[in-house]
Amino acid sequence: MLAVHLIFGTYGFWLPNDPRGSWSTYVGSWELFRFGPATKTTETRSLASRPHNRERRLAAKRALKRPAVRFSEVQVDAVAAGFAEYAARSRVRVLACAIMPDHVHLALAAHRLGTASLAVQFKAAATRELTRRQCHPFAHFATGTRPPKCFARGEWKVYLDTDADVWRSIEYINQNPVKEGGVAQSWNWITPYEG
Repeated sequence: MLAVHLIFGTYGFWLPNDPRGSWSTYVGSWELFRFGPATKTTETRSLASRPHNRERRLAAKRALKRPAVRFSEVQVDAVAAGFAEYAARSRVRVLACAIMPDHVHLALAAHRLGTASLAVQFKAAATRELTRRQCHPFAHFATGTRPPKCFARGEWKVYLDTDADVWRSIEYINQNPVKEGGVAQSWNWITPYEG
């Protein structure tokens, strides 16, 4: 493995009973379970464009305990700063990054830590920076010193075994904000891939 394309969502991004399918095996909330059981799939490709009952999916999102997270520009900058800090401290080579309003794409060079551990560490670093800058999306829901988590559990990962795979993922990640109607993102902490 040369690198990994890591994707993780914010709270409410992709529900366990999403009608397009999910990697979840259970629904842990009664309010969500009213919209059906987990829609476990083994698909490894994106299911985002699969036809589905959009209204039902959005109704399920409205049943969440808290509103689904959608990062503002200020919050995107905080998440990026958290990622940069963690990457520098842990010597993780980030080859590409797109921080979308409701999910994140990272291309990471092979590292001593496993992919799941890297996802946890990047989420934690972003959360610390959101809290430090006082722009955490759930700050007003805090009980005690910590707000509820703004990132969903788990991650999706695609292992990249060839230079062509790595280049394709970098291109996909770099184009993702533009494809979604935003502007291209450029981070000064990205390590160019040399192949």
